[in-house]
Amino acid sequence: KETEEVFKVKKSSYSKKIVKQLKKEYKEDLEKSKVRTEVNSPTDVEPPLEKTGQIKDIGQEDGTANSEHGEEEMEVESEKEEEKPKAGGAFSSALSSLNVLRPGEIPDAAFIHAARKKRQMARELGDFTPVDSEPGKGRLVREDENDASDDEDDDEKRRIVFTVKEKSQRQKIAEEIGIEGSDDEALVAGEQDEELSRWEQEQIRKGINIPQACIYQPAEVNNLYYQNTYQTLSYGSSYGIPYTYAAYGSSETKSQKTDNTVPFKTPSNEMTPVTIDLVKKQLKDRLDSMKELHKANRQQYAKHQQSREDSTKAIERLEGSSGGIGEQYKFLQEMRGYVQDLLECFSEKVPLINELESAMHQLYKQRASRLVQRRQDDIKDESSEFSSHSNKALMAPNLESFGRDRVIYQEQVKRRTAEREARRARRRQAREQTGKMADHLEGLSSDDEETSTDVTNFNMERDRILKESSKVFEDVLESFYSIDCIKSQFEAWRSKYFASYKDAYIGLCLPKLFNPLIRLQLLIWTPLEGKCRDFETMLWFESLLFYGCEEQEQVKDDADISLLPTIVERVVLPKLTVISENIWDPFSTTQTSRMVAIVQKLVDGYPSVVNAENKNTQMLLKALLLRMRRTLDDDVFMPLYPKNILENKNSGPYLFFQRQFWSSVKLLGNFLQWYGILSNKTLQELSIDGLLNRYILMAFQNSEYGEDSIKKAQSVIACFPKQWFANLKGDKTISQLENFCRYLVHLADTIYRNSIGCSDVEKRNAREHIKQIIKLLASIRALDHAVTVANDHNVKELKILIEGK
Repeated sequence: KETEEVFKVKKSSYSKKIVKQLKKEYKEDLEKSKVRTEVNSPTDVEPPLEKTGQIKDIGQEDGTANSEHGEEEMEVESEKEEEKPKAGGAFSSALSSLNVLRPGEIPDAAFIHAARKKRQMARELGDFTPVDSEPGKGRLVREDENDASDDEDDDEKRRIVFTVKEKSQRQKIAEEIGIEGSDDEALVAGEQDEELSRWEQEQIRKGINIPQACIYQPAEVNNLYYQNTYQTLSYGSSYGIPYTYAAYGSSETKSQKTDNTVPFKTPSNEMTPVTIDLVKKQLKDRLDSMKELHKANRQQYAKHQQSREDSTKAIERLEGSSGGIGEQYKFLQEMRGYVQDLLECFSEKVPLINELESAMHQLYKQRASRLVQRRQDDIKDESSEFSSHSNKALMAPNLESFGRDRVIYQEQVKRRTAEREARRARRRQAREQTGKMADHLEGLSSDDEETSTDVTNFNMERDRILKESSKVFEDVLESFYSIDCIKSQFEAWRSKYFASYKDAYIGLCLPKLFNPLIRLQLLIWTPLEGKCRDFETMLWFESLLFYGCEEQEQVKDDADISLLPTIVERVVLPKLTVISENIWDPFSTTQTSRMVAIVQKLVDGYPSVVNAENKNTQMLLKALLLRMRRTLDDDVFMPLYPKNILENKNSGPYLFFQRQFWSSVKLLGNFLQWYGILSNKTLQELSIDGLLNRYILMAFQNSEYGEDSIKKAQSVIACFPKQWFANLKGDKTISQLENFCRYLVHLADTIYRNSIGCSDVEKRNAREHIKQIIKLLASIRALDHAVTVANDHNVKELKILIEGK
C-alpha cells in the first residue's frame, strides 16, 4: 500500500528520465530473478499457463514478491520475442498441428508460439472458453522417483491456483505516466513470451533425462486446501473479459489431451428451471402486492376526500363569519388610532395640568401659612406684653445698640396689635348682632379673618389659574378632553366587543385615563370652604356614575363596576392628603368639622377603598396626624401668672390667660372629633397626654377654685367621646385621666375647706359644687374617686348622682 501511495501521482509529474530509470531497475531485478530461478528450479513439469493470460499467486509468504519479479521477467522476455523473426511457414504448420500433439511429446518453439497466438486471437474475438479445474484430481508430475519424493511444501508452492490479483506495480506506473491499454498488453505479451521461452528451455533440459512421464494424484487434502484457500475467479471479473483459464492438470484437461484437443471447454450455465407453478406463484405474489397497494391507495383517497369535505365546510363557515370579523377589525383599528391620539394629547397636556394643580395648592398653602403665622405672632406679642418677668428688649432679637431695629420692631408690634384688636372688635360686634354675645367665651372663635388686600391678591391669583386651566384643551377637539365623549367611545367598544374589551384590560385603564380630566375639574375643590361643592354633585361623577351598568347581565369580576371607587382612591384621597397637610388648620373648628365630614363620608360611602389596608388611605391618615402633632407643638401656649394678677378679671393678663385656656379646650374638642376615624390609642395620646395633661391641667391649677373651675371641667369632659367609658368594667376610668380625676378630688376638697366658716348659703353652694364634681367623676367612669369624695363630704345621694349621670 505504501508503494501504491508513492506512485499515485499525476502522469505529468513523471518525466522520461524517471521512466528510463524504472525500466533499468526492472531489468536488473529480472537478471537477479533468472539466477534465482536457475538455482531453485521447480520439480513440476507443468507449463506455467498463468503467464499466458492469468496472474500467478503461489503461497501467501512470497506471493507479492513473485508477482512483481514475474511481471519484470515477462516484460524482458516479451521484448526479446518481439525482436526475433517469426517464420510464417513454421507458424502455420504449428498451428495446424495444435490438435495432434501426442502425450509426452515436447512442443517446439513454433508450436508454443502458435498456441499463444491462438489464445490471443480467441481472447480478442471473445470466444475463449475456460477450463474448470475439478478438485481431487491428480496433476502431471515428473516420473523421476527422486523428484516425486520432494517435500510436499515445495510441491504446494508450485501449485497453480488462478485468482484475480491486483494490478502490478508496473501496470500502475504505466497507467500513471499515460501508457495506453494496447501498450500494456504488449508489455504483458512480452512478459508471457519471456516466461514461456524460459519454461521451454527448462523442459528440454529436464526431458533429456526423463524417459517417460507418469501421472500421480496428490492427496485430496492438498487440492481441497488450495481450492478453499484460493477461490477461482474469472479473468473477466477484473479486466472485463468473459473468459477465464482453468488450472493446468485437471482431469478434463487430461482427457482432452488424449483426444488431441485444446484444453478448453464451455462452462455450464446453471439456472433455476422455470415451471408453471413458479410462474403462477410469482403472478399470485404480484397480484397480492398490487391488491395491498390498491387498498392503501383507497384508504388514502378516502382520507383526502374527508379532508376536502372538512376544508370546504371550514371555508364556508369562515366565509359566513368573515363579515363580523371584518367590522370588528375595522372598529378596533379605529379605536387603536383614537387611543393613540388620546395618549399623545394627554402626554402633552398632563404636565400643564400638574403645574396648575401645584400652583393652586401652593396658593392655598400660602394663605393657610399666613394665618397660622399671624396667630403665632399675636400669641407671642400678648405674652410679651403681659409678662411681668419678661424684658421687651429680649423679645426682639437682633437689635442694634443704637435702637434703629428696636424702633422697627415696636412699630410692627403696634401694627399687629391694632389689627388684632380690630378683628376682635368686628367679631364682637357680629356676635352682638346675632345675639350670641352671652354664650361666647374668649378664645373659642377662630381668628381667620383676612385683610382686603390679602383677599384681593388671593382671588386674582386663583382667577389667573382658572383662566389658564380653561386654555389647556382649547386647541383640542372635544372628543379628546370631554369625559362624556371619551366615555361613549369605550362604552361602544364594551357593548359591541366585550371579549376584546376585557382582554385589553380597559376597565383597569379607565381610572388612569380619566385622572387628569377629573383633577382639572377638582382644581379649586377645597372641602374646608363652606361654598365648596360636594364632589358627588360634579359633572364628572354624574357622567361616570352608571358606566358599565347596562341592563345586560353583569360579568363576574368586572372592573368597570369599581370605576368610581377607584377614581376616589386615586384622585380624591391624594387631593385630601395635600389639603390636610398644607391647608387644614386644626385650631379652626369649622375647618375641622368639614374635614371630618368629608373623610367620614368616604369611610361610609366607599368602604372598599377607605380602609386601613389601602395605601392612599394610610397616607391621608398619616398626613392628618402629622398636622395635629405640628399644631400641638407649635401653636399651643399656656401662660402662667400669679393668682393675684388673675384676680382682676378685666386685666389683660387674665383675658389672655382665659383666651389661651379656651383655645386649648377648643383644640381638644377638634382633636376628639376624629373619634371613629383615628384609633382610640392615637386620639388619647394626642388629646389627653399631649394636650390635657400637658397644658390644660396646668391652667386648672392656676385658676380660681370655684364655680369657674367646675365650668371649665364640664367643658373638658364634654369633649370626651362617651364610647370611651361605655364599655369600661370596674370602678376605674381610663389610665390617662387619672391626673384629671385627682384634680377634681382636690377641687372638691378645696371648695369644702373654703366654705368652712361661711354663711349657710355659701355652704349650700359649696355642697352643690361637690355634688357636681361627683357627677363629673361618675360621667367619666371614675367611680372610685366619686365614692371617695362622697364619703369625705357626707354626700348621701351618691347612687342617685351616679345613675343620673
